[in-house]
Amino acid sequence: MTGELVILLLLIVTAVAFDFTNGFHDTGNAMATSIATGALKPKVAVALSAILNLVGGFLSVEVAVTVTTSVLKIQDTDTGALMAGLDAETAMFIIFAGLVGGILWNLLTWLLGLPSSSSHALFGGLLGAGLAALGTAGINWSGLTAKVIIPALLSPFIAGLVAAIGVWLVFRVTRGVREARRERGFRYGQIATASLVSLAHGTGDAQKTMGVIALGLIAHGTLSDQEIEANGLPVWIIVLCAGAIALGTYLGGWRIIRTLGKGLVELDSPQGMAAEASSAAIILTSSHLGMALSTTHVATGSIIGSGVGRPGAKVRWGVAGRMVVGWLMTLPAAAIVGAVTYFVGHLVGGVGGAFLVFGILVVAGGAIYRRSQQQKVDHTNVNAEWEGEGTELAPELATAGKDA
Repeated sequence: MTGELVILLLLIVTAVAFDFTNGFHDTGNAMATSIATGALKPKVAVALSAILNLVGGFLSVEVAVTVTTSVLKIQDTDTGALMAGLDAETAMFIIFAGLVGGILWNLLTWLLGLPSSSSHALFGGLLGAGLAALGTAGINWSGLTAKVIIPALLSPFIAGLVAAIGVWLVFRVTRGVREARRERGFRYGQIATASLVSLAHGTGDAQKTMGVIALGLIAHGTLSDQEIEANGLPVWIIVLCAGAIALGTYLGGWRIIRTLGKGLVELDSPQGMAAEASSAAIILTSSHLGMALSTTHVATGSIIGSGVGRPGAKVRWGVAGRMVVGWLMTLPAAAIVGAVTYFVGHLVGGVGGAFLVFGILVVAGGAIYRRSQQQKVDHTNVNAEWEGEGTELAPELATAGKDA
């Protein structure tokens, strides 16, 4: 087995691990409001979301194509060959280091209960590793701006506006309906719209990992852009990535579900339905257009909008502010980790460097997981009353820190 093949296999394993973390990190985007309002029981919600994420992964490849072309410049678009001065081993190691940066940021924000963007963690990791290895010439700045950065800035505001208008209309139309009857009726609609968000999440986020694996295969020389355009992605990539994100979704990112469902706004079913409908419409539209949108930004904007649109509802702006800080940090923080990872592996070089980086990832990931078990959040306490007013993102984690 050649060194290049070993690095490719480590890249694929790491990509699947990222896809898994993406699943449990982003479950709350689809199901947090349904769990918070009681429309679905927690375990039923994550199981339903997992199934629909799996199905969604098979519906489109537009976002996967965006990932292969819109961040890194590793291939000459005219000839299909690697860029001048770039060999297969280096190209694959750049992608591998970027994945490590994305995973570590995902795990850290999951530990803190912070709904940051898995997509931007991935793109940040790739950006940092690409800059470390190739400099600014190795980045597709126009694609990154048009397909990632501009949608990231606009999507929370658009989602919030749509959700706010939707909530206002709902309460305007149903103002003569008894509250209990209104709640019961809208719970069914909430289940339907939350399911649609899960399906949309599969069409967007599972594809990002598909695109990364395809990029690794392009760097290795076993796949080309022309083959993707002619025949689509290999079926095994779709099955692997859809399955990994579905499994991660089923295990449930309870910390983040808690923050989105209880920490931002005290939701009722009409608000939840409006938020989920807004999220689904925007995510599905962006997936169709090949935009690598952050479902986290969309879902959070929708939830905040549902609070703004209902008279008398209370939005915890302190929690929202900390989320925004996390969003702003995600791309550069993951980029720094990706760059450092590339330099560490590059110092050792070859297969040895790849195994060193993979070992660091396993040790760091294990440490974060052990820390999370000191104060566990799961389906039994995900709907516990939120005790803070925004000074703590997740009060139970603050308690864990004091006990440590």
